[in-house]
Amino acid sequence: MKRPETARTQHGRRRSRQAFGPWARVWLVLAALPMALALAQPVPPPPPAADARCPVCGMQVAPHKAWLATIIFTTGKRVDFDGPKDMFRYYFDLAKFEKKLGPKDIREIWVTDYYTAKPVDARTAWFVAGSDVLGPMGHELVPVAGKQESVSFRTDHHGLEVLSFAGVTRSVVEAIE
Repeated sequence: MKRPETARTQHGRRRSRQAFGPWARVWLVLAALPMALALAQPVPPPPPAADARCPVCGMQVAPHKAWLATIIFTTGKRVDFDGPKDMFRYYFDLAKFEKKLGPKDIREIWVTDYYTAKPVDARTAWFVAGSDVLGPMGHELVPVAGKQESVSFRTDHHGLEVLSFAGVTRSVVEAIE
């Protein structure tokens, strides 16, 4: 068996010409890309502490796993809510609840998807207002992970409108009671 040709690097080390062909770096980057993308995805927060309370209404949040919402600040501070409605109330009145933190200090916002009961990024979720599905505190903004699923939910549960995160306004939240 014939040994591959070798050449010396500028530091005097030997390297195989076959091992470092022009496409070797491209293949290495392509192989590492899926792992890098997976690591770049935000990791959902762990469940809240058993004694965690919603800062808006004071209700314990842990018993309401299907409705959990969480805001995580860049400082690492975590605030849990018994539902998206209270999370938005907090979000719109951040100065009332957080004296030293503002909207720019929010790193992540999570809500629980209605269909999978798993945390989803609130900024990419869809919210159905005015449906017949009630949360722990009555009428609620129901979070759904996908646009198509939220439209189906609205139809199935007599919802009034489907809103993106940016589409949920203070007046929308105030109208829910």
